[in-house]
Amino acid sequence: MRKDAAVADDRPHRARHRGVPPPPPAGTPDEELVRALYREHAGPLLAYVLRLVAGDRQRAEDVVQETLIRAWKNAGRLGSATGSVRPWLVTVARRIVIDGHRSRQARPREVDASPLEVIPAEDEIDKALWLMTLSDALEDLTPAHREALVETYFRGRTVNEAAEVLGVPSGTVRSRVFYALRSMKLALEERGITA
Repeated sequence: MRKDAAVADDRPHRARHRGVPPPPPAGTPDEELVRALYREHAGPLLAYVLRLVAGDRQRAEDVVQETLIRAWKNAGRLGSATGSVRPWLVTVARRIVIDGHRSRQARPREVDASPLEVIPAEDEIDKALWLMTLSDALEDLTPAHREALVETYFRGRTVNEAAEVLGVPSGTVRSRVFYALRSMKLALEERGITA
């Protein structure tokens, strides 16, 4: 026996069981116990956990692995236990599944971003070019036509409200809007934009 192993065994009982126990050295009875547990119980435990996690094999394998890690951490207690350890393993596995379910319920569900990649985003460049073309076409209008169009279409005023703001009769505003729209259509067609 190595000297450091003998010193480690001389520690008080409560000091050895505080926190996570250190991993057992290779070839120790603890390692053999975990290997035996795996050979004897991993298959049935996996079948049990698969039912708990609705057939999610990857999750079931993770749960079985975590269960066996906990068995390894408690190897001293399990080695001295009488009878089968399968009820202990099943209880631990069930608790791991329950804890996982609770932690998923406590935080929002993650969403896969891949469908968002196929949705076309609004192209700001096209919008900017459209606004520049529209502004340029507005400059081709006479000031009276431009004012009537801006008041009615861009500021959202009614014909009567626009007439009051511009200080002209409402019939004049209607006429100016009609001719302004006709001129805008021609100006936009000259710039390559058709309706």
